[in-house]
Amino acid sequence: MRAPRTLEVAEFPYPELESGAVLMRVTYSGVCGTDKHTYRGETKQYAGTPHERELEYPLICGHENVGVVEAVEGTVLDSEGTPLRPGDRIVPGANVTCGHCYFCLNEFPYYYCEQLADYGNSLTCKEPPHLFGGWAESMVLLPGTKIFRVPDDLPDEVAVLTEVMSVTHGLETARLLSGAPFAESVAIVGVGPLGLCHLIKARLLGCGKLIAIDRLPSRLALAEEFGATLTLPADGTDEEERLERVRGHTGGRGADVVVDCSGVPETFPECLRLARFGGVVIEAGAFVDLGPVGMNPAADICTRNVCVVGVGGETATSYVPVMQLMARNLERLPFERIVTHRFGLDRAQEALEVSQVDGSMKVLIDPRAA
Repeated sequence: MRAPRTLEVAEFPYPELESGAVLMRVTYSGVCGTDKHTYRGETKQYAGTPHERELEYPLICGHENVGVVEAVEGTVLDSEGTPLRPGDRIVPGANVTCGHCYFCLNEFPYYYCEQLADYGNSLTCKEPPHLFGGWAESMVLLPGTKIFRVPDDLPDEVAVLTEVMSVTHGLETARLLSGAPFAESVAIVGVGPLGLCHLIKARLLGCGKLIAIDRLPSRLALAEEFGATLTLPADGTDEEERLERVRGHTGGRGADVVVDCSGVPETFPECLRLARFGGVVIEAGAFVDLGPVGMNPAADICTRNVCVVGVGGETATSYVPVMQLMARNLERLPFERIVTHRFGLDRAQEALEVSQVDGSMKVLIDPRAA
């Protein structure tokens, strides 16, 4: 990606690996909401943190990856302490932390790190070894990258969802905050890939009422396939109607947990109102800074005792449990329906455009597709 809305296929020299690095042959790389923001030129990330930044072009996008170890320089261990060998099937962590700042030393989630580097985002392709994103035939994994071995019974087209599914850890936080085994009702606002993964996770955690809200009919239909008990079109309804229908579906209370995955800030105030008294709102979709919105702290949060959980990304400790969870439920849930499109490298711009329209869910880059 040379600039916003400008992509081209480029060739780079075969990389020389430093000690502790891995070269991965990419099988699939997902198109993420973050990539769509980058494509549109919406590039301010981690706003309000020590590593707030504007992305720099050119870069190779792609941080949701699954692939095969092609080469290893020295001894590199996977997340469970086993040496990696060529031919091993892996999912790499999306980020590289410094390992020595306050947050790293105290085992906070990776995105607290004060010197964070992100594949497909902050790591550009300006300097050797260039290949720091998954929209490529091969990808360089720097020393210190968390690398996770894929279970033998988990297909690549499901394993590529690991990073997205790992962002759903806010649901475990909500469970702790609610003081109950888990919520009876969870509402998802925006059921693109991230929202759908939250819906799937909520179902597997035992939630009985699953509410999906989105603009696109195909996404609502797929949410029903995964167990949504109420689907609401955002187009053709107003906020008051949606609020009334959610409350009607939840005994007049509102949802125990509301997850905002829309990717736009305008939905956040509505999410606060969709939650019941004492409910939890998880904000997982506002990774890129698109500006402020208006809300009333007294009426929307304090007097209603609503708790807000901000999620800045996945946790490294989520990768293996998520892969195991998906592998155990392959026959129970139609995971194969989540990937709707695959495009070769020369069609990456088309992949980005298709990922934003009705009829698509998770769109993949397949580097070896014609």
